[in-house]
Amino acid sequence: MTRMGMIKVTGRQEERHATGSRRWAGAFFAAALALTALAGCDMERRSSDAELGLNPQQAAGRKLYDNYCDRCHRPDSTKGKKGPGLKGVFQHQYLPHTGLPANDDRVTDIIRNGRPDMPGYSQVLSGQDMQDLLAYLHRL
Repeated sequence: MTRMGMIKVTGRQEERHATGSRRWAGAFFAAALALTALAGCDMERRSSDAELGLNPQQAAGRKLYDNYCDRCHRPDSTKGKKGPGLKGVFQHQYLPHTGLPANDDRVTDIIRNGRPDMPGYSQVLSGQDMQDLLAYLHRL
């Protein structure tokens, strides 16, 4: 103890403290690296437009889908994220959740006007954008 009641720290104690801190930092880094690696385990490589056989209009629709739809709708599954998955959406007579006919007019109405939990895109998508997006949706 020093004169003011403080504990004197020796060089060896400082070294042990620094080594312990490095161990914790190393363990934290290793755990973060492992979690990052595990998070990517179920991710598949995304197929290119050419691999999917998309024509230019469908490829343009896919880009629109990626920008506006993918955050809530899975293109490769009937299970959704926030909204329903859209795989095979035009393969059925009726749309999931709404029961509306699965045709271009109804899907266009939903995309333009939205739904209670979905924004409308009438102010964002042009007529050509809608045609491109529908061409891609027909490929799902």
